[in-house]
Amino acid sequence: MRNSSLNLFMVFIYCFLQSFSFRWVFLWEKGYQETDAVVSSVTTKVKGVTLTNTSLLGARIWDVADYVIPPQGENTVFVMTNAILTLNQSQGRCPELPDDQTKCEVDNNCVPGYVSTHSSGIQTGKCVPYNSSIKTCEVFAWCPVEDDYHIPKPAFLREAENFTLLVKNNIWYRKFNFSKRNILPTINSTYLKNCIYDAQTDPFCPIFRLGKIVEAAGQDFQEMAVEGGVMALQINWDCNLDRAASHCVPKYSFRRLDNKDSAHTVSPGYNFRFAKYYKNSDGTDSRTLVKAYGIRFDIMVFGKAGKFDVIPTMINIGSGLALFGVATVLCDIFVLYCMKKKYYYREKKYKYVEDYELVSINKGRVKANLLHPLTHRDSKTGCRMFTSNGDFEPQF
Repeated sequence: MRNSSLNLFMVFIYCFLQSFSFRWVFLWEKGYQETDAVVSSVTTKVKGVTLTNTSLLGARIWDVADYVIPPQGENTVFVMTNAILTLNQSQGRCPELPDDQTKCEVDNNCVPGYVSTHSSGIQTGKCVPYNSSIKTCEVFAWCPVEDDYHIPKPAFLREAENFTLLVKNNIWYRKFNFSKRNILPTINSTYLKNCIYDAQTDPFCPIFRLGKIVEAAGQDFQEMAVEGGVMALQINWDCNLDRAASHCVPKYSFRRLDNKDSAHTVSPGYNFRFAKYYKNSDGTDSRTLVKAYGIRFDIMVFGKAGKFDVIPTMINIGSGLALFGVATVLCDIFVLYCMKKKYYYREKKYKYVEDYELVSINKGRVKANLLHPLTHRDSKTGCRMFTSNGDFEPQF
């Protein structure tokens, strides 16, 4: 069809489809490559020492064995930043913490054997003084019971922001039999002992300062250290294996995973309890109960590798060529519904014919009339009439 507007529209559609097929599918999405997902393993090591001086403990040194719990985790590490300590607990009878369920005036207010979800022990049925003004139900428990109503502020181990975290990550792409680790071949032992990760100056250093991780996620370490939280250290391995292996390097990013919302302050942060047990000289057991608040660092590894392969290349080329058929459809729509002479073009494009079955039936009826003339009797004369060409004639 000789029409400049239609020709320009056709050229535009072809250029757009060619640009999509080549730039998006082949350059951006690398449709000519076979891909594989990363298989990864992670190990961690925390270093740092701090000093605390409190009325409860006095001067005390805290090292890795004290604040990393447990010593090793699966792609995760917990660093204690705050704690509520209950020293020298032993099993016996003592007053329960005062609340609406445990306050009492007489023994009848306490039920022997009663225990609730929040109880420190099992009630004995006695009402005993908790202090000079309050009485509570007596319990059989680890005594004295823990009082966790007041969380230390500032955090007990606020110097933890200067601790360092070494992350060792090994990856493997099974399809291509390609493996690598985040301690790159260019890193020597001297550099590793002195470097600290920095996105600008040391983007490939695998040692991270805890305060910097939290800061990079847009959080305040001292605020987070009070009640704890969960941080993600993300390692991304996107590798083009058509290039040299030295171009396959990790990219680090950080974000906070637990919900920090000022409108939802119920049960914030991250904490748990553990105890350290001792055997006394008289053979009885005692323990120190620790309610630990801290930051859990989850190391998450993502990655995809690609390498040239004939099969995905041919599939995407075929798909790209098939898209050119869309141009014809779009041009037909443009001509038949958008142009001024759309009715004229529609008459030229489509040819209307009668239904084949109806035409055959009509032809059969005509032929039968010619072979067997119709006859009838005239009502007045009683003569029989017939026709072979459409006229009635008398017959005696």
